Amino acid sequence: MSTLLALALVVAGLCPAVLCHPAGTAGQETRGQELSEDGRRLAGLVSSNAHFACSLYKQLASTMPHKNLIFSPLSLSTALAFLSLGARNSTLTELLEGLKFNLTETPEMEIHWGFQQLLSALRQPRAQLQLSLGNALFVRESLEMLATFAEGAEKLYGSAAIATDFQDPAAAERLINSYVEKETQGKIVDLIQGLDPQTAMVLVNYIFFKAKWEKPFDPRDTIKSRFQLEKGKWVPVPMMTMEDFATPYFRDQELSCTVVQLNYLGNASAFFILPDEGKMEEVEAKLSPETLSRWRSSVQAKWIDELHLPKFSISSDLNLKDLLSELGIREVFTTHADLSGVMGVKNLAVSQVVHKAVLEVAEKGTEAAAATGVKISLLSGKLGPVTAVHFNRPFLTVITPSNTASVLFLSKVVDPTQA
Repeated sequence: MSTLLALALVVAGLCPAVLCHPAGTAGQETRGQELSEDGRRLAGLVSSNAHFACSLYKQLASTMPHKNLIFSPLSLSTALAFLSLGARNSTLTELLEGLKFNLTETPEMEIHWGFQQLLSALRQPRAQLQLSLGNALFVRESLEMLATFAEGAEKLYGSAAIATDFQDPAAAERLINSYVEKETQGKIVDLIQGLDPQTAMVLVNYIFFKAKWEKPFDPRDTIKSRFQLEKGKWVPVPMMTMEDFATPYFRDQELSCTVVQLNYLGNASAFFILPDEGKMEEVEAKLSPETLSRWRSSVQAKWIDELHLPKFSISSDLNLKDLLSELGIREVFTTHADLSGVMGVKNLAVSQVVHKAVLEVAEKGTEAAAATGVKISLLSGKLGPVTAVHFNRPFLTVITPSNTASVLFLSKVVDPTQA
């Protein structure tokens, strides 16, 4: 029987935030060459991340078409790449190819260096936001990791090992869950449940972030409105409203959808994609790195007369073992898994991959700011066509850094009233 390894991922945040590269200028020629090499490496990582994001989204959407969905491709790919440090032979190949890396073009170590660079950029302190991310290894007390794996885990992924008594599953769960709850400031609780006493290691990847809109919504303008569900059903929702402002916008005639970009303070943007009625499945089917790139390059500043966006908080609690198998990552879950680079033994297999994500989108400021107050507005008397975008039916959200095309978060809101 294989010893078990559990892979857990968590994401939590309020108004998802930022991915930034460290600021700086190229100095000497060698420094310039280093920056060029770093840029090439990051570009390859971003491309693979986008392919993985779209592939996994389609798998998830097909299994839960009528539910809210939120996940972090970056969190999941980081954890699986981290695990691949200890994988060997076909197990290693499946992991990296499942993450959409072309191993004939990209050596394995370049992938790890790319993640090291990306994680270092993410950890740079930034004003106007909170962002923390990291990896943690909970290892059975009686086992010892190989020095090469431990060194790579710390140097490339910033992870240290935490000795854990898995013979007492309840105590191990409390240890891991309290760690995750603390790192995500209480947003993620009870991530790990039902641990097996045979567990050898639990790998946790977490992201917590909080950011503010560049152009905040006024809480006094949030009104009770209706959101259309399936089959003509409606639910009441708090609808944030903004009028008379300019923001990047694109009407995609090819896919029958509207794309609105809202920026955060810092260096990130949210793309809200609103399919025309009855066109959600068509948009989902065409979701690809090329589509994301086209949306990103096509948005242009446009005057918006009215924008209506529901205030919402959604979460997903996903077990991704079967879905990852559909993407070609299979062997690591079987008795044929070769994770001998972790502890020097081959009887180690992944038992589960748990991913929990929480996304909250709201106005800037506290709820109390909207507790009282009546806004009285003059009639605008506008002439000509009015650009009004009403997110009053299911829509997609893509969170990206402003200076790269990396997909930090990908979500679908089907019912804003369902957490």
